[in-house]
Amino acid sequence: MALSLPLPKPQQQQQQQQQQQQTTTTTDGEIQEIDIFHQFDVVSDSSDHHYLVNNIVDNENDSSSKKTKDGGGDSLTNISSGVYKKIMQEWKILEKHLPDSIYVRAHENRIDLLRAVIIGVAGTPYHDGLYFFDIAFPPDYPARPPLVYYRSFGLRINPNLYANGRVCLSLLNTWPGRKSEKWNSSESTVLQVLVSIQALVLNEKPYYNEPGNGVLPGRAIWEKKSNAYSENVFLLSCKTMLFLLRRPPKNFEGFVASHFREKASVILSACNAYINGQTRVGYYRNDGSCSSGNSSTVDVSDKFKGLMGQLYPELLLGFKRNGASLGHFVEPSVQPVEMKTRSFKGKAVIQSKKSGFARTVFAKLKRVLGLKKVNKSGKSGVKKKGF
Repeated sequence: MALSLPLPKPQQQQQQQQQQQQTTTTTDGEIQEIDIFHQFDVVSDSSDHHYLVNNIVDNENDSSSKKTKDGGGDSLTNISSGVYKKIMQEWKILEKHLPDSIYVRAHENRIDLLRAVIIGVAGTPYHDGLYFFDIAFPPDYPARPPLVYYRSFGLRINPNLYANGRVCLSLLNTWPGRKSEKWNSSESTVLQVLVSIQALVLNEKPYYNEPGNGVLPGRAIWEKKSNAYSENVFLLSCKTMLFLLRRPPKNFEGFVASHFREKASVILSACNAYINGQTRVGYYRNDGSCSSGNSSTVDVSDKFKGLMGQLYPELLLGFKRNGASLGHFVEPSVQPVEMKTRSFKGKAVIQSKKSGFARTVFAKLKRVLGLKKVNKSGKSGVKKKGF
């Protein structure tokens, strides 16, 4: 069942303040109200939260959630319990210290639940994307770290973020690490978790997050693999954008729509720059420059060009439906990709849609093997050798 709790006075005051709207004066002298999406806020609807049911089951099965040393009662509903007080401290830390690119929503009826969104940072293949995480405090928090679930839409965009939503991070005790990197109940916070995900997971070269990658000699080979991985990450990130526009998480509907209306032109310009080899994937900047500092044309895989060419029209349509003004953007012209197959007599055989070329190749093959066409009498056309 849901945990309905009265908000402490500081949160009540904060909620009232954040519900207020700012005003601005238009060129016509009219006053318009602008909804402000605050970085931290308290909301009521938690119906689509991943841990809405799971965390209740865990709490009911955990005897530590029934009675506490500091007054007894459920640790998540008893305002005098250490768990309740610690969660309130977490709220205050998030309210005061969130970076500009992270937004969090707490729930007044379920203080054990949080939802966070991280905006992808420029200079990474995650730039301008939105990445949502559902968070739950265990009943013995902070003895155990929070549970964190990535809303992946079935896509694996990082070695540390699984398609099933699992987040592998030493700070969450979901990945091996030194003692100093693991959860410390007296020092670690949710803010540290979110900043770590942004800085260490959603980084410039996520390929190297996989243990073993880049360890052996051969820097050029590793970098080539890293670039290919980043290309795929950007493609999956763009697909995630489309999923979010279709099914935005609750309490973030307006934020998602507004973000992609504002960033649509930048995202599409980046897609064009990557397809045309103007810069490596991830290095496009909002001003049209390249953060890699390389002005010459770079190699972009044919696979990426083809897949991006297919995805681009969907992005363009999705952004337009969302209200973005994109009149000057058109679909890029991407040439069909020719795929090489096994070589024959030292020459590469190229697949082509033209059947005439294929017939020529097979005709040569038949001549080498000593085969002829079946004649009109129905007799085999195989040459007899030695008779």
